[in-house]
Amino acid sequence: MSDFARLAEDFIAFSAATPDGRVELGVDRDLGALDDPSLEDASRRVSEARELLGRLAAIPRSDDFGARLDADLMRLMLERFVHDRTRRWNGRTRLQQLPDAGDGTTGGLFLIFANDPRPAGQRLEDVTARVEQIPDYLEAMLTRLDAPLQRWVDIDAEKVQEAPQFLHTLLGWADELGWPDRPRLAAACAAAEEAMGSYVRRLRALPTTTQLHLDEADARELVRLRGVEQSLEELHAISRDFLAETGATIERLRALLVRRHGLPDDTPTDALQGHLNAAFKVDIGDGPLERVLDRYQEERRRILAFIAERDLFPILDDQDMRIVRTPGFMVPSIPAGAMMPPPPLRSGTRRSLVYLTLSQELLDEHTELSIPVMMIHEGIPGHHLQLATAATHPSKIRRVYGGNDWAEGWTTMLEDYMLDLGYMGELVDEARFIGKRDLSRIGARVAIDLFFMTGEKDFLDVGVDCDLGSDDPFVAAGSLLQAVTGFTPGRVQAELNWYSQERGYPLSYLLGNTLVTGIKAELEQAQRGRLEGLELDREFHRIFLGAGNMPAAWLRRLLVHEGLLPG
Repeated sequence: MSDFARLAEDFIAFSAATPDGRVELGVDRDLGALDDPSLEDASRRVSEARELLGRLAAIPRSDDFGARLDADLMRLMLERFVHDRTRRWNGRTRLQQLPDAGDGTTGGLFLIFANDPRPAGQRLEDVTARVEQIPDYLEAMLTRLDAPLQRWVDIDAEKVQEAPQFLHTLLGWADELGWPDRPRLAAACAAAEEAMGSYVRRLRALPTTTQLHLDEADARELVRLRGVEQSLEELHAISRDFLAETGATIERLRALLVRRHGLPDDTPTDALQGHLNAAFKVDIGDGPLERVLDRYQEERRRILAFIAERDLFPILDDQDMRIVRTPGFMVPSIPAGAMMPPPPLRSGTRRSLVYLTLSQELLDEHTELSIPVMMIHEGIPGHHLQLATAATHPSKIRRVYGGNDWAEGWTTMLEDYMLDLGYMGELVDEARFIGKRDLSRIGARVAIDLFFMTGEKDFLDVGVDCDLGSDDPFVAAGSLLQAVTGFTPGRVQAELNWYSQERGYPLSYLLGNTLVTGIKAELEQAQRGRLEGLELDREFHRIFLGAGNMPAAWLRRLLVHEGLLPG
C-alpha cells in the first residue's frame, strides 16, 4: 500500500473516530456511546488532525487527477477541522461559547432510530446505552462552557426542553417491539429527563455574551477553508446582483400574474403571494398536518415519471428516501425542510431522510406550488439523488467531503431547470414566482452570513428597502430576511438560528448557484455545434453526479479534465 493510500485510510478512520461520526457516516460499530464534549477531547483531536496534515505535506504531489483532488480535499477538511476548534473570539474558542447538548444527546439517537438498517434489538441496546450517558454528557457540557453566546443558549435550551418528547417516542418503540430491556430504558429516560431539566436551569443561569462577530482575518480564513475562492467583497457583490436580478424577475411575474388572476394591477408582491398560497392550498380536510406528507409523496412520484419520460438524469438503482415530520427537538434549526443524506460509508441501499417542519403557521409554505419545488430541491433530482450517488463513489474522500456549495449549487440550478423543461405545465409562471420569492433567501443569506461573521453592517446593504438601524444583529438581519422573502416571523428566527451557528454555510447556496450555472453556461458555449440541448444536459448531469463531492469552484477543473472545457 502506498503512503498516500495509507494516509487516506487513516483520514477516514479519523473521520469515523467518534460515535456520532460513525452514525453519520454509516460505520455500524461501537455506536452505544455519546461523543465526548470536553475541551480536552477537542484538543486531542486537533493534535491528530495536525499529524495527518504533516503526513500529507510530506507526500509528493501525484500525477493522477483523482489523487490530487483527494489530497486537496483532505487538506481542506483537516485545516477546517483545526481552525473550527482553535479560532477564538471574545477570548474563547467556539466550543466554549456553543452549548449544543440538544444535538449532542439526541442527534445520533434519532439517526439510529430512524435511518439504521440493523436489527431493532441491536439498535435499542445502543439507544439505551446512549440515554444512560445523557446526565454525564450534560455535566461535561456545562463544564466546557465559558460565557456562551446568549442566542445559542436560547437555541440549546429550546432543543433540550423538546428532547423528552423524543425519549417518550423511544419508549413507545420499545413497547411496540416488546423489548425485554424496556425497564432499563425507562429508568434511563427518567434520569435523562430529570438531568435535562436541571441542565436548562443551570445553562440559563450562566453568564453570557451577545458578541457574535469574528475578526476580519478569521472570517476570511473561515470562508477560504470552505473551498471558496471569492473574497468577502466579491461575495457581497454577487448577493447585490442576484437580488436585483431576482427582484426584476419577481416584478415581471407579479405584473403578469395579477392580470391572470384578476387582481388589481397595483397588488403588491406580498399580497399576490398570499393570494396564490390561498388559491393553491393543499387540502388536508379536517385531518392532521401529517397529511401534507402524503402530498409530498405524490409529488415525488410525479417528478420521477417526468424525469423517466425524458431520460434526464442517471438514477441510482439501490436508493430510497423517507419523508418525515421534523421532530420537535430539531424544529429550532429546521425552518421549513431539510435533508439528511445517506450515510456515505454504509453499504446497501442509499437512504435519505427528508424532514418537513409542519405547523399551522407554516401551512402556507406547503402549497401546490411550493411542494414541487421543494421535492425537486430535496429529493430527486436534487440533494437525495446527488448525495446518494456520491455515496457510491470509489473515493471515500469524495464521499465524506461536505461540499455545501457543490450540493446547493446543483439543487438551486435544478429549480429553474425543471420549470424550463415544462414541469408544472400551465402553472409554470405561478410556481416560478413562488420559487423565486423563496429563492431570494439565498441572496439575503450571503449578506447575513458575512455580517454575522464580521459585524460589518455594510454587508447587509444589498439594495433592499428595510430597517437596518437596530444594534441587535438578529433584529437587523431579520429585517433584511423578512423584507426579501416575506417569511413568517417564526421561520425568520429559525433561519437566523442556524445562520449564526453554521458560518460559511448560508453563503454557499448563492455561491454554488452562481458557480454551477455560470460554469454550465461556459460549457454550453464551448460545446456549441458539437454537444447541445438535452444531449449536453445529460452529459453534464452524468459528470456532475458521478464526481462525488467537492467545492463548486472545482467543477471547471473537472470539466477541463473531461476534455469538455479548454484548459
